[in-house]
Amino acid sequence: MTENFYWDISENLCIFAFLKNNAKNMNNIIITINRECGSGGKEIALRLGEKLGFKVYGRELLETIAEKYNISIEEMDRIKAQKSNWWSDFCRFYTQFGAASQIDTLEPRPTPQSLYYAEEQMLRELAAQESCIVVGRAGFHIFRNNPNALHLLITADRNARINRISQKENISLDEATKLVEHIDKERETFTQNIANVSRYDTRNYDFVLNVTDMSFDMLTELLAKNIRHKFHL
Repeated sequence: MTENFYWDISENLCIFAFLKNNAKNMNNIIITINRECGSGGKEIALRLGEKLGFKVYGRELLETIAEKYNISIEEMDRIKAQKSNWWSDFCRFYTQFGAASQIDTLEPRPTPQSLYYAEEQMLRELAAQESCIVVGRAGFHIFRNNPNALHLLITADRNARINRISQKENISLDEATKLVEHIDKERETFTQNIANVSRYDTRNYDFVLNVTDMSFDMLTELLAKNIRHKFHL
């Protein structure tokens, strides 16, 4: 009887510890920030991360994936911006791996979808370990059903974005204009490829903020205050 009593306690403690650890993972907070090129979304994310004590994940995730596929990050950006569909991906896969003898010798050529799935897996693993901020990477779509996720879209007036990029990259306004338009188009194409929605659809987000002429310090303090209130931090 005594042995059974102690066994039950031990077993219940193990179950309690298991549930506690999983509950902790489930309570992790994910803030996703989508942004227009030149809006300052990455800077806002970094400042918000400092205020909340959250790690910020963005473009650096691509380095690990680039090593896997043995390509440059620039090539990955180009691939992600390609318009694609399931049939073209299937044909590409069949062409590369149709012969069984080649399966072990050929490296798969990445597609927009395969790159997205690689990023998605990494982000889900990171979010399961800790609260974090995800910049871009279609985070709003990956965590769309997560009750502890908050989604932001950062925008700014076109001229303000162009001027910001011109100063940041030390390029002319004409060059900055082309760069802003190119990057925005690439991001929109990628989002439509993998999520079948426009990243400009405000229904994807909890907050849509035009930050033109706004103080980033005041903005991040406001966001941090509301996030703490919402999630009882």
